[in-house]
Amino acid sequence: MLWVFLLLAAGVLVGVACFRLCRAAVASAAAERRDTGRNSLTLYETAFLAGGPVRVADLTLVAMARDRRLLLARTGWATVVDPRGRDEVEDAVLAAIGPGGARRMAPVRTAAAAAEAVRSLADRLVAAGLAVPERAGTVADGVRGVRSAAVAVAGLGAVAVVLPGEEGGPTAALTAAWFAAPLALALGCLLIARMEAHPYTRRASPAGHRLMVSLGRRLDEQDEATRHLAAVALHGVRAVRDPGLRAAFAAVADEE
Repeated sequence: MLWVFLLLAAGVLVGVACFRLCRAAVASAAAERRDTGRNSLTLYETAFLAGGPVRVADLTLVAMARDRRLLLARTGWATVVDPRGRDEVEDAVLAAIGPGGARRMAPVRTAAAAAEAVRSLADRLVAAGLAVPERAGTVADGVRGVRSAAVAVAGLGAVAVVLPGEEGGPTAALTAAWFAAPLALALGCLLIARMEAHPYTRRASPAGHRLMVSLGRRLDEQDEATRHLAAVALHGVRAVRDPGLRAAFAAVADEE
């Protein structure tokens, strides 16, 4: 009867994963209904929708370093050159560095990403219908969860099939057929998500994603500095072109 418990475990895994995916999809659809019709995004908003709070912190660090208001060393340290922030997010970065004027970038990124200024930015995007609430999860997270559940079901099914058979118990083929049901449910959810919600975004609602795509198409119309920062907002620190800044963020990645 061990195969029955394995089947129950498979069903629970798939059921929970599909529920989370459906909840994220419903939240995304609700955000679409709240769309206020905005036709542009700030760089901070773009960074949040494309990569979340940490992306906002990264963008701010890059922008301040380009203006020589922060020094980001190859060793992964951030040093304040100009202690005057130009907006709330920059103030949050400076506060994260602290009164000493220098701190490792990893805790600075973490503290700035959790700052009130970034949370307020997220709330404004949710209210505008451009982002989904964090508590609802994202479709991208939901899809990953269903994929993991599908792999787990396949593994549990394989184990159940190779278990020694009991007298009067189901054949291996029948056991496999039972496990095919939750596997089919998982694959069906993935197919529907692919048809209805692709591409999967981390934070953006469908309306927010359309604005990000529009910004990406207009990059060539911007000046070099704005184009570079927009690329960082959309694609993260891998879009940084300066070798020194790339080395600084590489040091942070190694530290994490």
